Amino acid sequence: MPYQKLQAARAASVSPSDTVNIPNVATQAGDPVDSNSACVLYVGTGGDIKVKSAGGDDVTFTNVPNGTFMPMQVVRVFSTGTTASDILALW
Repeated sequence: MPYQKLQAARAASVSPSDTVNIPNVATQAGDPVDSNSACVLYVGTGGDIKVKSAGGDDVTFTNVPNGTFMPMQVVRVFSTGTTASDILALW
């Protein structure tokens, strides 16, 4: 059962990609896609951010402000549709 992650123990910079999931603490490739491999995001420089959720949904958040924590578990940040930068994955 998925749970809300309230505090992070690990962090890594995110390189947006239309084909590759965010590498995570469980595996190098970021697969398989499940709620245990998902992370939450910190967006340093705001803009639009397109993600794939742990549940498999493609969602675009528009006008995300600088310094925002995204309260959704994600497995991928797409390069197409993302204008935000300085994104960190938190597990």
